[in-house]
Amino acid sequence: MERIHNMGYKNIRKIMDADEIIKLLPLPEELRKIKEKRDEEIRNVFNGTSDKFIVIIGPCSADNEEAVCEYVSRLGKLQEKVKDKLIIIPRIYTNKPRTTGEGYKGMLHQPDPEKEPNISDGILAIRKMHIHALEISGLTAADEMLYPDNLAYMEDLISYHAVGARSVENQQHRLTSSCLDLPVGMKNPTSGDLSVMFNAIQAAQSGHNFIYRSNEVQSTGNPYAHAILRGYVNRHGENMPNYHYEDLELAIDFYEKRGFENPALIVDTNHSNSRKRYYEQTRIAKEILYSRKYNTKLKKVIKGLLIESYLLPGCQEISEHMEFGKSITDPCLGWEESEELINYIAENI
Repeated sequence: MERIHNMGYKNIRKIMDADEIIKLLPLPEELRKIKEKRDEEIRNVFNGTSDKFIVIIGPCSADNEEAVCEYVSRLGKLQEKVKDKLIIIPRIYTNKPRTTGEGYKGMLHQPDPEKEPNISDGILAIRKMHIHALEISGLTAADEMLYPDNLAYMEDLISYHAVGARSVENQQHRLTSSCLDLPVGMKNPTSGDLSVMFNAIQAAQSGHNFIYRSNEVQSTGNPYAHAILRGYVNRHGENMPNYHYEDLELAIDFYEKRGFENPALIVDTNHSNSRKRYYEQTRIAKEILYSRKYNTKLKKVIKGLLIESYLLPGCQEISEHMEFGKSITDPCLGWEESEELINYIAENI
């Protein structure tokens, strides 16, 4: 029987299977061992056996391999200096959610921001960039789980996954997170409703039977699923923070009422928490560190910070004359401020 299509799309090109991509760009054995060690160190923070503090830091979007690798190489040198106190996880976000669907959607969609989208080339580009970044810095990275199916192309490279504010209610994101044995941060939704975020955490920590990449699978549940506070948007469309002392206490109350083991919280210093004023991230980070010092329960549960930072401060439009290492999406802290902030965090945790 002929299949009837009533869909408004056309096929552009066939994307290679994940096995083919990985065979084409394999992770060298020496880098695989580095990742194994890093994964264990990061897991230990979330299961409570390590008291190191996590700093997930990097550009809003990883749009240029050369600039990203320059940035990450600097982080690698800084990690050596603060290794007794901090675990630095480069933020190499290659998929960008867009509120209206318009604009630059990340390197996976558009490996060259000045050219047409090409997802096949994008998958190869982001895999190559992650391997290169690990090779020159010794640091495995964080990325956003915007499209759960894409994990198959990158799962041997990523040490930390984030589920964004617009994806946290999505069933496939929650169930896919339950398959992983690595930290997955669930952001509160843009509405600010913490119960949505904690429902997502509960779902991710539980085992499920579901469809994943054309297979029926059974997940075991992910004990490292946790909360990320990123601020919210009120009914007037205004950005509102949720990183203040009372907000942090409220998040812990949610954890205690749900009875989760090893509660963990990451605080995003940008987005609605900074009210889109990127330069406030330093002040916000310092306030969170003070709250941790003031309350031992907060110190135990708040495991780290999420910070947007690049080589140059601010942001720029996509053009023929872009500045090297400056964000083309949300504005970021520059390197000097970022280095100073990381050193401050190491001295004040």
